[in-house]
Amino acid sequence: MPSGKAQDVEPRANRGQHAVRSSGVKFVFAVAIFASAFLLFQIELLIAKLILPWFGGAASVWMVCLLFFQVVLLLGYLYAHFLAKTFSQRTGSWIHAGLLAASVLALRVLPRQSWKPASPAHPTLHVLLLLCVTIGLPYFVLSTTNPLLQSRYAQRRGPSPYRFYSLSNAGSMLALLTYPVLIEPFFSNVHQAHGWEIAYLGFAVVCAFICLFMRGYRRAEVAEPPGRDVEPQPTWKIQVVWIALAACGSALLLSVTNHISQNIAAVPFLWILPLSLYLLSFILCFDSGAARPASTDAGTLTESRWYRRGFFLRMLGIAVGAMTYALSTSFAGLPWKVLILLYCFGLFVCCMFCHGELARLKPAPEHLTSFYLMIALGGALGAIFVALIAPNIFSGYHELEVALGLCAVLVPIMHYRDPTSRFYGGLKNPGWLVIVGLVCAVIVSLFVTVREQSANTRLTARNFYGVLRVMDEIEPNVVLVQGNSAQRLDEDPHYRKLMNGTIDHGLQYLGAGRRDEPTTYYGRKSGIGIALQAAGAERPLHVGAIGLGIGTVAAYGRAGDDYTFYVINPLVIKVAKEQFTFLRDSRAKTTIVSGDARLSLENETTGLAAGAQPNYDVLIVDAFSGDSIPVHLLTLEAFRLYFRCLKSDGVLAVHVSNQYLNLEPVVVGAASQLGKEAVIVNRQVTSSKGDYASTWILVGNASGFLGQPEIEKAGQILPASPRLPVWTDNYSSLWRVLK
Repeated sequence: MPSGKAQDVEPRANRGQHAVRSSGVKFVFAVAIFASAFLLFQIELLIAKLILPWFGGAASVWMVCLLFFQVVLLLGYLYAHFLAKTFSQRTGSWIHAGLLAASVLALRVLPRQSWKPASPAHPTLHVLLLLCVTIGLPYFVLSTTNPLLQSRYAQRRGPSPYRFYSLSNAGSMLALLTYPVLIEPFFSNVHQAHGWEIAYLGFAVVCAFICLFMRGYRRAEVAEPPGRDVEPQPTWKIQVVWIALAACGSALLLSVTNHISQNIAAVPFLWILPLSLYLLSFILCFDSGAARPASTDAGTLTESRWYRRGFFLRMLGIAVGAMTYALSTSFAGLPWKVLILLYCFGLFVCCMFCHGELARLKPAPEHLTSFYLMIALGGALGAIFVALIAPNIFSGYHELEVALGLCAVLVPIMHYRDPTSRFYGGLKNPGWLVIVGLVCAVIVSLFVTVREQSANTRLTARNFYGVLRVMDEIEPNVVLVQGNSAQRLDEDPHYRKLMNGTIDHGLQYLGAGRRDEPTTYYGRKSGIGIALQAAGAERPLHVGAIGLGIGTVAAYGRAGDDYTFYVINPLVIKVAKEQFTFLRDSRAKTTIVSGDARLSLENETTGLAAGAQPNYDVLIVDAFSGDSIPVHLLTLEAFRLYFRCLKSDGVLAVHVSNQYLNLEPVVVGAASQLGKEAVIVNRQVTSSKGDYASTWILVGNASGFLGQPEIEKAGQILPASPRLPVWTDNYSSLWRVLK
């Protein structure tokens, strides 16, 4: 009896030690995986913000960044798969430890100034190269962590490691949600970069510890579950399904983000919202579930606790149908808040379907790296289609229609060979035929929508900086009836306008009598109209304009005047010259400088000794990307540059009309720092089609141009305050200026 007791106590003690050790190991693995995912997405937002000013603040910069992140993620998963399948644990650990050391030595987040683009040519390639030389190797190492450590944990511990995948996506989502509210508003770009570098060093230490000092922790310490058979390698058919589902989710993410930021609201925070929903679907779908056998190509199916196939199949029909109809031109007038909610809801439901089906088909842990590799491959293919292929084959933003069509097609495919589906049986099952019919209806509707979008446009052209549409339209006829006679008040209602997304970038009447009339935000009673007329009352003007549009400002040009336009988008120059006549009809001398305005002005001011410095009477800042001026054109350093280019009595005119951001405090804050006076001129909406409401802020010396009675009568002096936000090249926060 005594000896029996001793033998019974010892195993219990060992089991307790193993349980404690198991919890400790799991915690260390969880910390490393969570930290790697958090750092991955923090650096995504930070590096995109750092390089955005170099490319004119174009929304496509984020698309190219997402492409880079997806491709590097694929390479990281390929490395993890190769390392796990080719080398022993000891050799693989030393290889990865060496890669960690190399990434620490190559660590440099802040891009060098020498990498600024000298011209607007090939911006996509330039962005990709810039990302490679700054965060390429550290990002690659971070991307390897999730599959590599999950594979290591599965080899040593036995239990399913797939909850770590949900944990990693939770870390990614936390990084996205905390950046705009906890990081960006309180830390400068330099502090953010250095803080991230320090955090990466801590991660590298933890990961190296796992590689080098936990190699002796063997799987043999935990008994294998009895009766567990090793599953065969998944067939190529199921691997193709993995790729297709992942590609569809990735394409939907990028295309919905692009559609929202280009066609609905150009608010950078909306880059975060779709990506957060995309990650949330991964978190929910890869949460733990119960495995159940089924005779499918995947071997064993797993039912997620959150993804209920029947429920989300119904929701998917609603979501795809709603987005399909919302893309139609007849629904273009819906409020932007409604459209954003609709597309975000649709994206989440579609991603729940794609990632829920992926989670159901996940293989046994011994095939984990292959599974993640196929997911990464699909994600990269979806990003390549949206960011590289679509801009070269479509003249408009039609990638969302393609992604929705792919999502609809995947529904009958997933149910065709699945014996657990109520639609199993293909042609023998009437329900499956109904689904196929609905899918065909969706595809036809999407095709009709694409045709409708291009039917009313004179010209549609696309490049890195967006899609431009030129449309010929007619004002509604206004007829004055007096007795038996009727007189049309508007003799020439035909006009042509330029659209970038949903934002008007200029309008010109086509009749000879009104063709030279300044319109939209540049009417004669607008802030810029008053400034140009007052400044030119006694002398010819030298005017600089950051932004071109259709060249409306050139309508103010007189003989002897000199107008210089700074334009980053070469397509805008082409359209303004070929489709509109403001530039060629102007009496002033007009010059167009291609490239980012700040870089061009900086290059010109370096020629001060040679007499090459600009000497403007009026400098106009009106370079809109979507519905907002790029941030780098509103920093304190930018304002200093503007006033180096102005005469002592010159005026800086900043266009701040905006639906989403309150930019007035930013401009006034910079003016106060430089000892300048700021006058705001609000132009209210009129009944004229060609005259838009606008808000301009005129900045200059109080004793100079702004003392003119025309300005004082039309505008209101904005008081300076030390509490006003001041943006610099090293610090800016859109969170504080949201309306």
